[in-house]
Amino acid sequence: MAYIYIVVGALGFLVAPVFEVASLKRSRAKPAVGFVSVGLVVFATLMVCLRSERLALPGWLSSVGWCLLILSVIALTYSLLVNLPFRRTYVAPGVGDRLVTTGAYALVRHPGVLGYALFLISLVLVTESKLLLIAFPVWMLMEIAYVLIQDKYLFGRMFPGYADYRRNTPMLIPTRKSISACLRTLKPARLHHGVQGRRGQRCPQ
Repeated sequence: MAYIYIVVGALGFLVAPVFEVASLKRSRAKPAVGFVSVGLVVFATLMVCLRSERLALPGWLSSVGWCLLILSVIALTYSLLVNLPFRRTYVAPGVGDRLVTTGAYALVRHPGVLGYALFLISLVLVTESKLLLIAFPVWMLMEIAYVLIQDKYLFGRMFPGYADYRRNTPMLIPTRKSISACLRTLKPARLHHGVQGRRGQRCPQ
C-alpha cells in the first residue's frame, strides 16, 4: 500500500508541465498549479520516508547523508529561489522577458536536476528508507522527462535567445568551460545584473 506514495510523487511531475503552459497563457492559475505540483511531490517524499521499512546501513553513512542533505538544500534554494526572481518566476502571470544565464544556470541549463538527485540520495542515507530507494529512479526519470519537455518544447517559446543558450551551455552534465563560466558569474555584481526573469528549472524542486 505504501507504494501508492511513489505514484503520488510521479503525479506531481505529470502536473508540472501545466505550470509552464499556464505561464505561456498568462493564466492566474499559475501559482496554484505550481503549488499542487510541489505539494504532491513533497507529500509523497515525506510519506515514503516515514512509511517505509529501514535499510541496514553503517552508522557513518548517516553523517555523510546529513552533510549531503545540507549541500543539496543550499544548491536547490540557490538555483530555484535565489538565482531566479521568485515573484516573476512562480507567482506573477506570464514569463520573464530575459534568460538567466549566470550562476547555476551558467553551469548547466537545469541545475535543479542535479540538486534534486543529491537531495534524494542524501535522504536515502539519512532515513534509510527502502521505499525511497525504489522511488529514487522513478522520480528521477520523471524529473528528467519533465526538463526534456521544458528544453525541447517550452523554453524556446518562453525565452528569446534560448536556442543560443542551448548551444553554449550543457543540459545536465557540467563541462570545464561551463564550470569556469559559473565561477565567473558568481561574483555578486554580475549575478545581480544577470537575474532578470528566467523561469529556470521546474516548479517541483
